[in-house]
Amino acid sequence: MFPCGWKSLCSFVALALVSSLPIALSAQVASPVKGAPGLEPPPKWNIFLGYSFLSPHGSVDSSPDLRDENLPASYHQVTLGGDFSGSYFFGRHLGITAEMGLHEFGIQNSNPPGLNGTQGNNDGFTTLAVGPTLRDVNGGGGVDYNTPLFNHHLALRLFQVDYEYTHVDFGNNKAGQPIGGSVGINAVRLSTGIVFPAVGVTPKQVSLVCSVSQASIYPGDPISVTAVADNLNPKLNAIYTWAGTGVTGNGATAEVATGSLPPGTQKVICGVKEGKPGKEGLQPWQTADSWTTYTVKPFEPPTVSCSANPSTLKPGEPSTVTAIGVSPQNRPLTYTYSSTAGSISGGGSTAAYSSVGAPTGGVGITCTATDDKGQAAAAATGVTITAPYVPPVPHTQSLCSIGFATDKEHPTRVNNEAKACLDEVALDLQKQSDAKVVVVGTATAKEKAKMAKEQKAALKNKHVKVEDFAAQRAVNTKDYLVTEKGIDASRVIVTTSTADDQRVEDYLVPAGASFSSDVAGATAVDETIVKAETRKPLPVKQAARKKKAASATN
Repeated sequence: MFPCGWKSLCSFVALALVSSLPIALSAQVASPVKGAPGLEPPPKWNIFLGYSFLSPHGSVDSSPDLRDENLPASYHQVTLGGDFSGSYFFGRHLGITAEMGLHEFGIQNSNPPGLNGTQGNNDGFTTLAVGPTLRDVNGGGGVDYNTPLFNHHLALRLFQVDYEYTHVDFGNNKAGQPIGGSVGINAVRLSTGIVFPAVGVTPKQVSLVCSVSQASIYPGDPISVTAVADNLNPKLNAIYTWAGTGVTGNGATAEVATGSLPPGTQKVICGVKEGKPGKEGLQPWQTADSWTTYTVKPFEPPTVSCSANPSTLKPGEPSTVTAIGVSPQNRPLTYTYSSTAGSISGGGSTAAYSSVGAPTGGVGITCTATDDKGQAAAAATGVTITAPYVPPVPHTQSLCSIGFATDKEHPTRVNNEAKACLDEVALDLQKQSDAKVVVVGTATAKEKAKMAKEQKAALKNKHVKVEDFAAQRAVNTKDYLVTEKGIDASRVIVTTSTADDQRVEDYLVPAGASFSSDVAGATAVDETIVKAETRKPLPVKQAARKKKAASATN
């Protein structure tokens, strides 16, 4: 700047003056820390170390020999220098920077006598600067490349361009004499080097995870969602946001109204942002989002069972039908019933079936349960209607018979042998109080011929007695049942048949039976004509004779 004798003094003065100036307009573009763009915070500290090239331009009029003449001095490029700076940022853009530049070695050439600086000087510049700095907004410019080294804590400053203006007033010497002049230096500085972005001191990125209380539900089931945030600053305010169909959030929890949701997968989005009240989420690392899903299952249809009691009916009889429906999700159920014959009525879980008008055989009954979503299930049961009871048609039953051939003298008399048979007949009548007995008398051909002869004679002589052997035997049998066994006379009917025999056949006729249909050839006896014979004891001689005959037989 000046001849060598003045260089030390000039450098000191220049250093003192420059250090008292406001901050030089410096500029650089700091690379953000590696991560998702816009999510990770920029570093709060930047430390730069690098090579610097200074190109000053300016001249000074000086009078080093205290003469009245002024000699021009010029400044030339400083090819070897260093730039050292440290910056602290209060936010993304605003910070404070302290910087030191050392440019001590210039081009040294010898100057002709009487002319200083025209061929260059061994110029040196040392600058100190402290002041505010704006990131991404500067008076110069530069480009940093962030490397993956040291976990992205090392960047390369490819270039930095700064403009510097320096004003130096050389003042007076110790004797009070002016040394001479002042100078205004306009300089351009080029720098390159390495940058250490200290990301370790930046806040951690807020993270968020949200989860549902149930992975799958049916429409209308309750479900809640919980958001769990990490790396929140307890000194700051946190606000949670919620989005999704039917989602209503309150802080870190939310409820979902699922009643009207269709079946399928539903998504819930949760978010969180922190910061001072009213300023939440201004920084990228202060926000986080997440989402979760749950499944809405369709309602399952109900099931139903059906039964009828009793299941076997007589025509016209009723039955109670019971339906038991079950809804897997406990939906309300309604019941309906139908039948293939007869009629069924009622609601709820029971109905009344009537078999009136239904034919005999099986009848199908269907029970249907329907939920409030229109889903239905059906089950079948049935009843059997039996044919009406038709009692069997009663028929005449043949009982014991009485023989009259052994008593030659009284061939129509009921003897002791016949009593055993008639006692059984009386017992049958007592057991069946609505039954009757028909006695059928028969006669031999000889007896019938005799009766015919007597009937012919009676036509001429009314005093001739006509003996009807078959009718007499039947009337005598009735008389025994009535007088000896106490049977009502109306319950004993006397008839004859054309059979050639000396017997009485006894028939039991139950109520409803038709004797004439079951036994053919019987003819009713006119009991006003044929009267029962009075039973008289046998004469002694005759009785003895019969006894003797009986003994001889034995």
